[in-house]
Amino acid sequence: MATKSVVLYPGLGVGHLTPMLQLAKLVVQHGVAVTVALVKPQAADEPAASSFSAVVARAAAANPSITFHVLPPPAAAADNAPRRGWLDHLRLMDAPLRDFLRSLPSVHALVLDMFCSGSIDVAAELGIPAYFFYASGASFLAVFLSLPSVVANMETSFAELGDTPLRLPVAPPFKATDLPKVILDNDEGTKAILRMSERIAESNGILVNTFEPLEARAVRALRDGLCIPDRPTPPVYCVGPLVTEGGDKKHECLEWLDTQPDNSVVFLSFGSMGTFSKKQLQEIAVGLEKSGQRFLWVVRSPPSSDEEQKIGDPLPGEPDLDALLPEGFLERTRDQGLVVKSWAPQVEVLGHRATGAFMTHCGWNSTLEGIMAGLPLLCWPLYAEQRLNKVFIVEEMKLGVVLRGYDEEVVKAEEVEAKVKWVMDSEGGRAIQEHAAAEKNKAVQALNGGGSSHAAFVEFLNNL
Repeated sequence: MATKSVVLYPGLGVGHLTPMLQLAKLVVQHGVAVTVALVKPQAADEPAASSFSAVVARAAAANPSITFHVLPPPAAAADNAPRRGWLDHLRLMDAPLRDFLRSLPSVHALVLDMFCSGSIDVAAELGIPAYFFYASGASFLAVFLSLPSVVANMETSFAELGDTPLRLPVAPPFKATDLPKVILDNDEGTKAILRMSERIAESNGILVNTFEPLEARAVRALRDGLCIPDRPTPPVYCVGPLVTEGGDKKHECLEWLDTQPDNSVVFLSFGSMGTFSKKQLQEIAVGLEKSGQRFLWVVRSPPSSDEEQKIGDPLPGEPDLDALLPEGFLERTRDQGLVVKSWAPQVEVLGHRATGAFMTHCGWNSTLEGIMAGLPLLCWPLYAEQRLNKVFIVEEMKLGVVLRGYDEEVVKAEEVEAKVKWVMDSEGGRAIQEHAAAEKNKAVQALNGGGSSHAAFVEFLNNL
C-alpha cells in the first residue's frame, strides 16, 4: 500500500510555523509523508525575509524526514512591488499553492493554518480533503466559531459594548474588550476574520493544539454543536500539547540558572512580538527589585511607534539596557536576577529546576510551554487573542493570575511586585503551583500511547 502524503500550509509568521512544524514531526512519526509549503515574506520586508530564510534552513537541517518547499511568489508580485496587507498576500499565494499541489503525485490531505482559510477553495478544486490546524486553544476556537452567529444577532458592535460582560454558552464570561482588536474594529478586517470562521466550519476537520482535560468545557461545546448553530461542526481532534523541544546549546542564562535554588526564579518573557515602552520597562524593573524575588527577564527594544506590531513587521534591534532600565538597576540586582537581551531559550528555561513561575503574554505556544513545565502563569496579555487566553487561564484552568493594568497605559511597579511575591511566596501561589504540576502530568498522559491526544491523532490519520 502506498504511503499516505500530507501537505501542511502554515501561512505567515514564525508563531504559526513553529506549532505546525511540531505537527509535521508527529505526522512523520506515524509513517505519513509530510511536505510543508511555505510562504516567503514579501520582497518589501527584507528583515523578515532574511529571518524567514534562516528559520527555514534550521528547520530543514533539523528535520531531514520532512520536505520543505518555499512557494514561488505570485505572478503579480514583482520584487519592487509595494508591500501588500498580509491577508491580501496570502490570497495571491493560492495560485502558486494550486500549482504545487497539482505537481505532486498524490495528496491525501491539505492542513491549513486558520489565516489561510481561503485556500480551502484550492483543496476543493483539486478534490483534496482540507483540514485546519488551529494553533490557539479549544476555548478560543469555540468563541471564534461562535462569532458569526453572535454578530448576526447583535444590534450593536463589540467595540460599543466596551467592558460589558459577554456570556456565551461555550466560554466563561468575558469583557467584549477582551476580544482581539481586529474583531473590535468593526471594519473590513473584521469581516475578513468572521469569514475565516465560516470557512473553517466548511472543512473536513479541525486539529487543535490542546488536550481535552485542559479545556473540557470548550471541547464539549464544539462536539455538541453549540458553536455553529446552522450546520454540523467538523470533527475536532485535540492533538496537543505540541511544543518545541529544547535544544542542546548552553546559553549563558542556563548557566546562571544552574547556580540558583530550585523553584526560586520568575521567568519574564513576552513572545517574539512582545515589546514595551521605556516607561513600562522601568516599572517592571522597580517591581522586580522591590519584590526581592529572583528573576530572569528577557528585555526587547521598545517599539518604534505606539502601533501594535503586526505579522511581517521588522523586529526592533538589540536593546541598550543601560539606557532603558533605571540607573544602577543592573548593578543593584546582580545577585538577585539576570537580564538578557531580546531572546532566551524559553523551553529550556521553563523546564529548568530553578524556574518557579512564568510571566507571559499568554500567547498559546508560550502558555502550553508553561503548562508542560508545570509552572504557574503570571498573565500579561498584549495582542491578538491573548486577552481571551488570559480569561481561560485564570477563570477556567485556574493556572494563573492576571497583572492588573495590562489594559491601561502601564502596569505599575507595585502590581509587578505584589503579584511576583504572591505567586512565589503565598498560600494562594502555592495552590496554583500544585495545580500546575498536576496539569503537567495530565498533558504528558494525553500524549502517551492510549492517551486522549494520541488517540485523537490516530483517528485523524485513519480518516485520511
